[in-house]
Amino acid sequence: MELRLKMSSDLIGATASTLCTIHCMATPFLFFASTCTKSCCASAPLWWIWIDYAFLFISLFAVYKSTKSTSKFWIKLVLWGSWIALSSFIFMEQNTQLNLSDYYKYSAALSLAFFHVYNLKYCQCEYDNCLVDNI
Repeated sequence: MELRLKMSSDLIGATASTLCTIHCMATPFLFFASTCTKSCCASAPLWWIWIDYAFLFISLFAVYKSTKSTSKFWIKLVLWGSWIALSSFIFMEQNTQLNLSDYYKYSAALSLAFFHVYNLKYCQCEYDNCLVDNI
């Protein structure tokens, strides 16, 4: 049961991270077209911005579940590091005047998806009591 839940959390995490990347990449194109037809506002609507937070919440759950049962300690570090980086870049973009390149968000989201897939493929515990390698 736990192994199945772990696989699901990795699949959910990889999917959410990939969809988050697509969402981030589509935003400039969708709202550029919108501002060309209407000149009322140049920012994204609130509901579109909250999609970022929905992806962050889903990926938080997936990272938490995946890191509780992975067989590699370093995977825990990179999954949490990728999630913290992604959430930091999103919060900074939406709540400060700091203009970072979108590539920071893309790379954090894609690394999160990559490491979820890696964890799913290579770091599965074969037993209920999984021993974590420190390597």
